[in-house]
Amino acid sequence: MEAAYKEDSFSPYANRNFPSRPFFGDTHVHSSVSMDAGAIGNRLGPEEAYRFARGEEMTSSTGVRAKLSRPLDFMVLSDHSDNMGLFALLYEADPVLVNASAIAKELSNKIRKGGKAGMEAGMYIVDNFANGTLDESLNILPGTPPFKTTWKILVDAAEKYNEPGRFTAFIGYEWTSLVTGNNMHRNVIYRDGGQFARQVEPYTTTPPLGSPNPRDLWKWMGRYEAKTGGDVLAIAHNGNLSNGIMFPERAQYDGKRLDKEYVTERIKWEPLYEATQIK
Repeated sequence: MEAAYKEDSFSPYANRNFPSRPFFGDTHVHSSVSMDAGAIGNRLGPEEAYRFARGEEMTSSTGVRAKLSRPLDFMVLSDHSDNMGLFALLYEADPVLVNASAIAKELSNKIRKGGKAGMEAGMYIVDNFANGTLDESLNILPGTPPFKTTWKILVDAAEKYNEPGRFTAFIGYEWTSLVTGNNMHRNVIYRDGGQFARQVEPYTTTPPLGSPNPRDLWKWMGRYEAKTGGDVLAIAHNGNLSNGIMFPERAQYDGKRLDKEYVTERIKWEPLYEATQIK
């Protein structure tokens, strides 16, 4: 019949091979868990973030009522992997942490005071983390109780607010590589549920447990999939702040020339790029 009928089809859906229902969401959202968000005044946690994304009216950290014009279809709560749990310890003035060093005590006092002092504390941590000069007392490493507890909170919140057919709460985190201030961050997004994500803690950038090299992140992603049978991808984030190193033309992060292996691995683990974001 198709061979005999030469006119345009009367049906606009005939031979269409592209998606017809776009979904809208956000792949980069921070809660009070993230140091750069919490220290500068965000007091809303993971559950509040998901509730807001699903269309609930919320009160912001500044006391303003806010609601989205339409609920999101999906969201990734991508709190930072490095020093996961640090903000809560500083804000709660955890005695073990604040007594570990003078700077920890000072930062805790500033964060609890809030306002300009909290902003100063947040910028101090971000700047020193970027330059590799953050005091060891402020490093919260994978495997420690604060890190493990915080990751469980994030995974549990995503599981609680995920509602197939209405709203997808993707489990994820932001891998926080900063090369002397040049941004190499990736948002790591799981296709999996909590039964997979809880098996392996997020990858960080602090040696020896982590690395600022993207190729090491890809290796971690491969190990995660091999262990759990799960599926993850990474989205390069804020590449405009990388001074070009997010998109190498000749040499990789470690100075090695670009090769087929690099290109193949990157397209495998980073099939998308962040075109825009809202903060």
